[in-house]
Amino acid sequence: MNTLLRKAAHAPASYVTPTAAHLMYASLDQLLSEFGVGVNEMDCEPGFTGGAYVRGGHSVFFVKPANRPVAEWELTARAMLGTVLQVPMPDLPEPYQLTEL
Repeated sequence: MNTLLRKAAHAPASYVTPTAAHLMYASLDQLLSEFGVGVNEMDCEPGFTGGAYVRGGHSVFFVKPANRPVAEWELTARAMLGTVLQVPMPDLPEPYQLTEL
């Protein structure tokens, strides 16, 4: 299976660099599948809206907090995907922000 970073690093001729519009308007399920992003839902601290982990430089894993609003997850997951893919995305609304470690 092609994973997110392998696709970008070893892109076949048919691979199209993702755009902000694609990341904002395609269904989230489609995007996660398209870029091979694994997702695990777990109980987290209040205020934690999600996390991304790049595993060994070849794949991406998202943490989806349980019991958070669906719209919040959509917003957070798309922003994290844009960051991982290095696609310039619109700023997140207040009070949300991404922190890259």
